[in-house]
Amino acid sequence: MTAKESAKGGDRTIYLLRHGELLQPSGGKHYIGRSDLALSPVGMHQARQWQAFFSEVGLSDVFCSDLQRSLQTARVIAEGHRLEVVALPELREVDLGAWEGLAFETLRVTDPRAYEMRGRDPAGYRPPSGESFADLQARVMPAFERIAAQCTGTPLIVAHAGVNRVILCHLLGMPLNHLFRIGQDPAGMNIIEARAGGFRVRAVNLPVTWRLPGGESAGATSSS
Repeated sequence: MTAKESAKGGDRTIYLLRHGELLQPSGGKHYIGRSDLALSPVGMHQARQWQAFFSEVGLSDVFCSDLQRSLQTARVIAEGHRLEVVALPELREVDLGAWEGLAFETLRVTDPRAYEMRGRDPAGYRPPSGESFADLQARVMPAFERIAAQCTGTPLIVAHAGVNRVILCHLLGMPLNHLFRIGQDPAGMNIIEARAGGFRVRAVNLPVTWRLPGGESAGATSSS
């Protein structure tokens, strides 16, 4: 199914959110893909801030990946609407295979050639036993287009930085090797308009302090 076909059924908004902040390993940046890490206290607070925002906006459906950081974020937001969360394995973060859990610096020192190759060709390079971002896009886009085709209301999708980037690259017609030019901070929100003629990306990586329609920030409306 094409993006144009998926957007049929009237204009509507799709919210695409990255999960909240993680409980990160110590010692610098790590390759975190399918590791099933939980949210930090900050990440839970971010989820509650978005719950406050959506109490003003309204949602029809909530989808997420089946990794707990995504599930936790989605469940907090869905509680405010008494909606069931639909967890989809297709929305899991990129599989980093043998690199999973490694520190960036460890890989750079122990396998500088692989580190450089992945930096040059993130779309096509696969870590051992893992996925490339092209593989990820091929896995994710059918799920996204299915959600867009089936939901007639205002759905929220809570996913991951890599997942969101490959969706946005596809919708923008952007080369996948440029995916890291798209910021995706923890709890960053993307807004997509689904129209009869296709999709329009309205906003990218909005923070939880984004202003509500009435002028009050999402963060300011949170009770804790």
